[in-house]
Amino acid sequence: MDPGSVIAAPSLSLSGSPDYPLPVAANSNIHAIIGTDEGRVKEEALRLHRELTGGNDDGFTHETIDGTADNSDGAFEICKRVVEALNTLPFFGGEKVVWLKSASFLVDDVTGRSERTLSGVESLKECLEAGLGNGVTFLLSATGIDKRRAFWKWLQKNASVKSYDKIDTTRDGWEEEVAALVEGRARDLGLSFEDDALELFVIQAGEATRQIGAELEKLDLFLGKERRTVELADVRRMVPMTRAGIVFEIGKALQTGDAARALELIDRQLEAGENAIGLMRASIIPTVRNLFMARVVAETGVPTGNYKAFAGALDRLPEIQRAWLPQKKAGGVNAYPLFLSMGAARAFRIEGLRKVMESALKADKALVTTALDHRLVLHRLVAEISSAAKRR
Repeated sequence: MDPGSVIAAPSLSLSGSPDYPLPVAANSNIHAIIGTDEGRVKEEALRLHRELTGGNDDGFTHETIDGTADNSDGAFEICKRVVEALNTLPFFGGEKVVWLKSASFLVDDVTGRSERTLSGVESLKECLEAGLGNGVTFLLSATGIDKRRAFWKWLQKNASVKSYDKIDTTRDGWEEEVAALVEGRARDLGLSFEDDALELFVIQAGEATRQIGAELEKLDLFLGKERRTVELADVRRMVPMTRAGIVFEIGKALQTGDAARALELIDRQLEAGENAIGLMRASIIPTVRNLFMARVVAETGVPTGNYKAFAGALDRLPEIQRAWLPQKKAGGVNAYPLFLSMGAARAFRIEGLRKVMESALKADKALVTTALDHRLVLHRLVAEISSAAKRR
């Protein structure tokens, strides 16, 4: 692909929605890679730089300028150096790439709002507006930019722009987006995940692509060439356990009726000073609720073998049947946690799960309003959940 043409957006945006290519001038020699996902921005900027330079940067033909500024004077000087580099033709002729790398002064902070900084950025914009010399290409990478400023608006209209933002983990359904990202990167390494292993990996590694990449590389090395499928035990062994991971593991143990595992994790967290109410509301209650909802949904006959078909079927249910299900902020049923609970939900009867939900409510109230031993309250509830599954 011609590096001067529009760079196609990836099919999945890291900000939770598809990336769409912004309008750019034909054969643009100005490129900008922006986004809050620092690892992805650096990775893509380096890839594009190698593409533009042919991988041949001898230190004389092309120039890379560090965009990290400690203050407004530093930002002004960086812009000045970039302008000088853009106006200086290659010593040996040919093409030249000027990379303003990891610019830190384009965001809305004290340095970014300074008149000195704005003056420097304006001079850079004027240089780009005047047109670059034949064979000169400008590449900008930054993990943040004030999109109210004229410089950003000019880039939108005149440069090839790609944006990579972190997935918003405060939004419902973020796990689904991260799972798609993980599976894509795993395929590049020739890896595949068992379902349970993928669920835990998503929770443990989080949404940052740099962390995801590092953990996948560890798994790749650990598995070697003989085995290419990541199992749950591999994730537990190789990916550092986080609080979110422990919360997930407690829920998973409850779903599968592994009371011993759930109690072990709960005791470990309580001994570490974790709040019992926090464990109840972050893990146990959501697990029980999802199991109950999944069991009710299963009675409607929706397909459960394929996630897309499952999610589509839920959205097509009559309003009265889906209004009580978890909803995404953007609209539609948040199907992902229900889909993950479908298999485990089959081990329970609806009546049993209804009683378990009542027990969870009583246990939560006991933790908040009574002086009962918190460990005892949680242990009793785990026993009830496990018993409900066995009676199936």
